[in-house]
Amino acid sequence: MSAPVTVLSVNGWCRNGSTIIGNVLGEAPGVVHVGELHFLWKNSTGRGVNDRCGCGAALTACPLWSAVLPLGRPAGMPADAHAAEVIRRQRARLRTRHTWRVLRRGAYDADTRAHADLLGAVYREVAARTGARVIVDSTKIPGESALLPHVPGVEAYWLHLVRDPRAVAHSWREPKEYVYAMSAARSTAYWHGFNLASAAINRRYPDRSAFLRYEDFTADPAGTIGALLRLVGVDPAANPVRDRTVELRGNHTVTGNPDRFRTGPTVIRDRDDGWRRTLTGRQRLAVAALAWPLSTRYGYRSGGPDGDPAYPGAAARVGETER
Repeated sequence: MSAPVTVLSVNGWCRNGSTIIGNVLGEAPGVVHVGELHFLWKNSTGRGVNDRCGCGAALTACPLWSAVLPLGRPAGMPADAHAAEVIRRQRARLRTRHTWRVLRRGAYDADTRAHADLLGAVYREVAARTGARVIVDSTKIPGESALLPHVPGVEAYWLHLVRDPRAVAHSWREPKEYVYAMSAARSTAYWHGFNLASAAINRRYPDRSAFLRYEDFTADPAGTIGALLRLVGVDPAANPVRDRTVELRGNHTVTGNPDRFRTGPTVIRDRDDGWRRTLTGRQRLAVAALAWPLSTRYGYRSGGPDGDPAYPGAAARVGETER
């Protein structure tokens, strides 16, 4: 029997830095970042907002995903019909609001069992074709992530990644290539709900989970990446970060932040405060009201009249779980 594939499932809400962290991890030997795998079937059939792999090819033409997409498809079923069935299962059983049910009941019916089997086949095929033993999946759909202990051939780990909700609201202000815009109030409401669900997974599996603030990654990228590599059993000597710089090569991310297409030497910036220049007072109040009390729990608070964030160093470290 072959060894299980290690999967690091990244959770939290969108615009939390998962694309850059995943791509950096993917530069370590034996690690591959697949981006937001959840959207493979939606995007490959034109139902999503983009259909390009991180390698630049269409998902259906990519040498990796073109081999993965037929997995689990019954003989004679068109690709579009199979994708529709996968999407139906995801929406019916594995959305964020289903997280607690999946944590309690596991793969509890035919739909969840079928999806667990499909994910297992996909992860194993990705590992076989890339030679990776660790797959980073930055989907951030907690309902699907909670299913991983019931996926055959997988050893699951979880990263709950959070970012200052004001910085998240700032990131959602303007559309970016295939990513649409969202109001500060709406993005923060999602931030609250997705982080609640993500925290529930970490509490259920504390020995295989880590909690990280994006701001702690930007403060110490090399140390953070080293800790994440240790979490999934990779020698931290393989850390690709030198000082604040990493050499990014091509990748096979299904989707994610459009910056996933960038390659070459990349400097990880040490500040994430663009929101101070762009968010109005009303927007800041909306974010503060909708993010509380999680924002306080995660160490995000106003530190003065200009709204400077205070980031106490002890608030979050890789390997800790939420209190």
